Amino acid sequence: MLLTITSTSPPATDLGFLLHKNPAAVRSADVGFGMAHAFYPAAEADRCTIALLVEVDPVALVRRSRGGPFPLAAYVNDRPYAASSFLSVALRKMFGTALRGQCKERPGLPEERLELSAWLPVLPCRGGEELLRRLFEPLGYQVSARPIPLDPQFPQWGDSPYFDVALSARCRVRDLLGQLYVLLPVLDDDKHYWVTRDEIDKLVASAGEWLAGHPERDVIVRRYLRHQPQLAAEAIARLLDEDSGGEAAADIEAVDAAEGPRPQTRFVLRKAFESNLPVIPVINKVDRPDARIAEVIEETFELFMDLEAPDSQFEIPFLFGSARDGWLTLDQPEG
Repeated sequence: MLLTITSTSPPATDLGFLLHKNPAAVRSADVGFGMAHAFYPAAEADRCTIALLVEVDPVALVRRSRGGPFPLAAYVNDRPYAASSFLSVALRKMFGTALRGQCKERPGLPEERLELSAWLPVLPCRGGEELLRRLFEPLGYQVSARPIPLDPQFPQWGDSPYFDVALSARCRVRDLLGQLYVLLPVLDDDKHYWVTRDEIDKLVASAGEWLAGHPERDVIVRRYLRHQPQLAAEAIARLLDEDSGGEAAADIEAVDAAEGPRPQTRFVLRKAFESNLPVIPVINKVDRPDARIAEVIEETFELFMDLEAPDSQFEIPFLFGSARDGWLTLDQPEG
């Protein structure tokens, strides 16, 4: 799989300082599932391009396989060439210092905004071009996406879920790397490893500056954490905390799906708003036969307005679940 990043801000070879990679050398590293190689196809004053090429070891891929939708899925798949979580891991391995915004030789350089572009010749988009644009355009990118046909010799078969994608923006290198690191597995809607609570730390470290206010925050968090609702709820709380400058945590307030807000709910919410704490509302016991979810949401919103909650409170999504059965989701059930 391949990713190229190009700078056209003179001197463009500053890209080498930012990525800590010498344009005159090839850097290779073992990434566990294969090898990653970083090299420069072009390194001129007006244009500098670095390529990240990841060679997936098919034997290692089979050994790491979690199975698949059909018996030979571990042997016949798109993982060796489609940009996915494999590429995100390689990005972190090869450009970890750049992701952290560090440059010892020129400390001020990581904060400079450069004319940057990224090219991904094979990018899976589970959600199509529309989702691709919804993820990147709010971050300031110009998006060019060309669908890749299933087979050029049989156009009647239609297009595959893969796109040839170019992204361009005036931004910091650390922003481009961090956003690619997070959004590549989101577009693929999969990860090649088990997702645990450690992934929340990675998400907050890579996206704490931009994800809390992204219009597709909930989709990004859900997919990044492989649709684990409890991890998603915790991640959203952490992101809101980061967005507030770390001055406040988030309060999680459970409301019964049948009974609605109780008198103590008003007391707890008032204390939270007085302390400038964002509240994540959780509608609990949504599986009760007498659940009236839509009405309880409306009653909770009315309580927010009565308590003069800040405008930002109305942007926080409701969570739905059953504490007894140990599940939570961002998707509103019927009822």
